[in-house]
Amino acid sequence: MGASEGLFKNIRVYYLAFIVYWGIILFGYDTGIAGGVVSQPYFQQHFGLTNADGTKNVKRTNEVSSIVVSVLQGGAFFGALGSAPVSGKYGRKWTLVAFTAIFTVGAILTTVANDPHNGLELIYAGRVISGFGIGGISAVAPAFVSECSPKEVRGRITGLFQIMVAIGVMISYFINFGVGLHISGVNLWRIPFGFQLVPAGIMLFGLLTVKESPRWLASVGRDQEAITNLAYLRKESEGSENVLAEIAEINATIEEERIAREGLGFREAFLGKGNLIRFVIAFGIFLLQQWGGQNSVGYYAPQIFASIGYTGTKNSLLASGIYGVIKVVATAIFIFFAVESLGRKLSLIISSIGMGSLFFIIGAILKTHPPDPKAASPPPASQAMAGMLYIYVCFYSMGWGPLPWVYVSDIFPTRTRHYGLALASASQWLWNFVVSKVTPDMITNLGYKIFLMFGAVNIGAMGLFSFLIPETKGRSLEDMDVIFGSISAEQRAANIEQQGRANEKKDSSSTRSVRDEKV
Repeated sequence: MGASEGLFKNIRVYYLAFIVYWGIILFGYDTGIAGGVVSQPYFQQHFGLTNADGTKNVKRTNEVSSIVVSVLQGGAFFGALGSAPVSGKYGRKWTLVAFTAIFTVGAILTTVANDPHNGLELIYAGRVISGFGIGGISAVAPAFVSECSPKEVRGRITGLFQIMVAIGVMISYFINFGVGLHISGVNLWRIPFGFQLVPAGIMLFGLLTVKESPRWLASVGRDQEAITNLAYLRKESEGSENVLAEIAEINATIEEERIAREGLGFREAFLGKGNLIRFVIAFGIFLLQQWGGQNSVGYYAPQIFASIGYTGTKNSLLASGIYGVIKVVATAIFIFFAVESLGRKLSLIISSIGMGSLFFIIGAILKTHPPDPKAASPPPASQAMAGMLYIYVCFYSMGWGPLPWVYVSDIFPTRTRHYGLALASASQWLWNFVVSKVTPDMITNLGYKIFLMFGAVNIGAMGLFSFLIPETKGRSLEDMDVIFGSISAEQRAANIEQQGRANEKKDSSSTRSVRDEKV
């Protein structure tokens, strides 16, 4: 099957992914927009974040900036956890409709905020509600797309997740940049916040045109609907051999998972042989990812670039926009061309050493060549530091950006995977919230030392962590039990041999039965 034939054969799956991944663009956009909005001088004046003489009140601005960014993560934490039971009961499609509608309510609240006395409270409330919607979308959307995709294109389609996040962040930077150049007054935040309604609207109405996940339908016993939807997605008839074979495989997998999880208790899931270390890795990999510096740079890019000499709204926002473009390109190149060739472990090691080295260089330059806040344009030292940040995000995009989710998905067996991914998601949003809350004060109080801190975390913690974890590239899910000590390689080999003999006996018995019937 040629590439174009495969594309048209799966055009309905690509359409579904196009609709559903607007939610992932929202995820990136909403996390990137707030830092630029709060950094606008008019926003600070309007909501009383300035001193009596008109200068910026740094402490108050940092406080508001951290709240506006972090409450989104707090809402997302609960949205991600709450999505699982809702998705399991009502299906992927209608769960996404509900969470997108919730997000839209939050976006409207942030957009209409205007009153200097209660406008900030309205923005906070809107961000919490939007975050709840984003958390649910980020948890359900990838599962929905994965369950509807044929295995031939599943990796390519699901791998778009991180690219869509990066695209959303990039759009937020350039909207902040354009608004900062050409807009004044309350529209400085109403346009960036209001723009959220565009992708949300596309997704909300688009979801009404797509089919429910065949896998979810099969899991709740709605087999005929599952066959109908699968046939629609594959552009084949319901009686097609391919459709019937795939639905049989789906049903077999669902039954295997049901049997695997039967009687599974909380204690066994976390403390069973070989399990605890996997949960420690799932928790630790996202703790380190969030404290590695990327989210601090991503959420507060205008402030970060201002701290290294890109003073003025135009300079800091333009530098942020370029950063966003490089992140999109680097992430796409890695996911499409390198993720399977380098392996998980080597990619993480190279990524952490590269990021840490660049942070140390930035910190050293900032210490020896502090920027002049009165300079009309960024001096050479500031341009060099910006260049280091641009190279840094390339290293991030080839390892610690996209790979933690891939690695965590690799290491858990079917019996405990739902627990593992729930813990990983909770860890990601928890540390995301903490880091986004404290970053503005760290930028103000630490100065160049914040880059040295991130450099130490990248090389000393993330590099060591990457070196110690086992490689999972090219290993089956069944191999993971051997790698993590749930069973010995010898015992696994003996079990496989015993199962092979049992299958041979069964085949031999079936052959004799057929021969006897013919006689």
